Formats: sequence, structure tokens, C-alpha cells
Amino acid sequence: MSEKRELFEKLAKSVVDGDEEGARQLAEEVVKRNIDAYEAIMEGLAVGMNKVSELYEKGEYYVPEVLLSASAMNVAVEILKPHIKIDKTAKPIAVVLGVVEGDIHDIGKNLVKIMLDAAGYKVIDLGKDVPIGEFVKAARDNGAEVIGMSALMTTTMPGMKKVVDQLVASNYRDKVKVMIGGAPTTMEYAKSIGADMWGKDASSAVGIVKSLTAR
Repeated sequence: MSEKRELFEKLAKSVVDGDEEGARQLAEEVVKRNIDAYEAIMEGLAVGMNKVSELYEKGEYYVPEVLLSASAMNVAVEILKPHIKIDKTAKPIAVVLGVVEGDIHDIGKNLVKIMLDAAGYKVIDLGKDVPIGEFVKAARDNGAEVIGMSALMTTTMPGMKKVVDQLVASNYRDKVKVMIGGAPTTMEYAKSIGADMWGKDASSAVGIVKSLTAR
């Protein structure tokens, strides 16, 4: 096993174990060795958090364990984020992000936030299980140019269409671009609900926002 791969596996384990100090030390090691920070987040921390989600779904982890794991991941992310190699935007555009109502799976959304933060965007993170009306309200209140929604369950995907419909009904659709993502979503689904773009994964988010807001 390569040293890099071993480091990523240790990062994942530190998240699963909720080990903040271990995550901190390993993240610092990533920076010291000049290993790609985004790769460390995706191949280490995100893998660990996905495992935590699985354990939670199986009833082996409960909310306290999940919170400890999230805290360990966040400690490492804060160390790695300044080292993500990504072009900074010249325009600090506001982007509203959230997981649609009824859905609590926010790992993908959190990774998108990390990428957009690193690229210099102003991210308004509404969190998970976001009521439909909150997306439009947050976009209006913050002058956001983009709304990003995610869902990991087919049963919550219709919420995305409700948000788009609400934008239309409130005469705000032409003021904001809409991107969606999440495992069950596709570009075809994005088009069918009137969204502007679909993101395959977190790494594509910055390019999508740039293209949607290009003048």
C-alpha cells in the first residue's frame, strides 16, 4: 500500500472513530507531505463520513457518534481547505445550498460547500431537511445568484421541483440559477423539473457555478 493511500485510510478511520486530535494530526501530515488536499478530503474524510452514515442507517451509531465524527471531519477540513488547489472566483457570488425537505443525507452537500468556500463564493448553507420555502426566501434575502439542492432519496426528489415551481410562482425564476445533485438525480431529471444544471459530484460544483454565473 502506498504511503498516500495509508494516510487516506487513517483519515477515514479518524472520522469513523470521532477522533478529533487524530484527524488534526493526519491533516497536518497531508499538508506537510504536499499531498493533494482535495484528494485527502474526498478519498479520506468523505469515505469515513460515508461509513459513519452506513453505521447510522444500520442502527450501530446514534446521533452522538455521528456528531463526534462530523466534528473530527470538520477539524481536518479546516486545516486542508486553504490548500485546495482551485481557482478563486473574481466575484464573491452568493450561493444557497441545502438538502431538500425530508432528507437528512448531507455529506455531498457539505463537500460542495467546502469546494465553493475554497473557491471564494459566499455560501448560505441551509443544512438538511430544508423546508421548501426556505430556499426561495434565502435566495431573496441574500441576493443569491444560484440555488443548489441535493437529495439522496427518490422520495424527497420531488421537493426540488417544488422549489423551482415556487421560484416561478414568485416571479423570481429569472433572478437565480438552479443546480441539483445527489445519487438518484440525473441531468435528465434536472431538465424535467426546470433546473439549469446537474452535478455528478462535489468536484464539479465550482465549474457549474462558474458557468451558470458567467456574464
